[in-house]
Order: sequence, then structure tokens, then C-alpha cells
Amino acid sequence: MVMLMLRIDGLTVAYGGIEALHGISLEIAKGEVVALLGANGAGKTTLLRTISGLLRQKTGIITFDGAALGRDSAESRVKRGIAHVPEGRRIFPGLTVTENLDVATTAWKRLGMSAEADLANVFALFPRLQERKTQLGWSLSGGEQQMLAIGRALMARPKMLLLDEPSLGLAPRLSEEVYRRIADINAKGVTVLLVEQNTVLALEVAHRAYVIETGNIVLEGSAADLATHPRVREAYLGA
Repeated sequence: MVMLMLRIDGLTVAYGGIEALHGISLEIAKGEVVALLGANGAGKTTLLRTISGLLRQKTGIITFDGAALGRDSAESRVKRGIAHVPEGRRIFPGLTVTENLDVATTAWKRLGMSAEADLANVFALFPRLQERKTQLGWSLSGGEQQMLAIGRALMARPKMLLLDEPSLGLAPRLSEEVYRRIADINAKGVTVLLVEQNTVLALEVAHRAYVIETGNIVLEGSAADLATHPRVREAYLGA
């Protein structure tokens, strides 16, 4: 029996009077990597922001790890196990690498729990961050900032990681390195939902994928099947 980490039923989201998502439904099993593909403006980021609680749905139900999220705040969803790495990284430029990572441990420290093991795990996953742990965020390269943004999310001990354009603005070599780390994170049991313009990279690491166009899911299937689907190849793979 498949155990679901996330289930979305009939989700609609509107900005003002304009509906951006039109009855979205999808499922993500525990331990899966699922890619969300689509052009700019299709609604991918809106969907991630709604799952993490930064936006409110108009209608529909989001169920995470067996419990309906209702109108839970973004902070509450982090405590439940949802960590969101937004497009653009959004690290704190005036804080050091270690201080940026420490920001995500507030909930655990309030409970008197240590975050030392979490920090060690992040540094093991991203050795470059350990090398630069005293450097300020603004001084890091784009790839290092992306690693820091992902590492900060991991410090919150997520069950599911939401990644919005993790390869945006990175050179191919760095993009591939980031995706190797995403695969490593998934191998440790973290479920991943990722939005990515680099369809080739996304489908290489994903188990399944959904294609979203103008706020509607138009295709879904295994990553292997979608990689050879004529509509996907023409629109997103340049074939």
C-alpha cells in the first residue's frame, strides 16, 4: 500500500479576482521526488507557496502526512515537516553561513533540543559550506548560496522539501552538483517536490512528474514516460 506524504484535492487559488490555479489535484508518496514542469507563469510557484502556507487557497483540501492542513500558518507547516526553498534563495546576506543555518533551528532550541547533529549533517552534505562557515552570505557564489538555502531548509528537519528553481542562474556543473545533493537528500528519506525550468535535470532525479499549464494539470506520469512524451519533448526538451 502506497503511503502518501501529500495529497491535494480540487485546489483553487486566486490573486484578487483572478484565479491562478484551477482545481489542481495531485498526490506524492512518501520518499518520492516529484517534478512540477511548466512555462513561466503556469502556476508552479503559486502551488508551492500555497502548500507552504504563504498563500491561501480559495477552495480545495491539502492533506500532509495524513492530516488536513486547513488554514494552518506557514510556521505551523514548518513544524509539521514542510520546508520551502524559494526561488532566488532568500538567504540573509549580512549573516554568516553558520548563522543562516542557525535561523532554522529556533523551534528545536525552544524545546531544549540541540541542533549540532543537524549542522554536522548539512556540512557533510555540503562540505563547501563548512569551508565557508564564517563567511557572510553575500560573499558566496550563486551555487554556494543555493546550497546554503537548501541546507537551511534541512535544519528544520523536514519530511518534505519544496524546491523552487534550484538550478536557476547556475552554471551547468554547479546545477549538476546541486541535483546530486538533492538525490542524496531524497536517499535519506526526505520527500521532494521540485519546480524546475531545466527539464532534463528534473526528470533525471524525479520518480514522477506533473505538467502544469495556465493553472491546470495537463499531464502526469513517470519521469521516464514524460521524458519521451511528444508534448513534453517539444515544449520543454527542445526536441
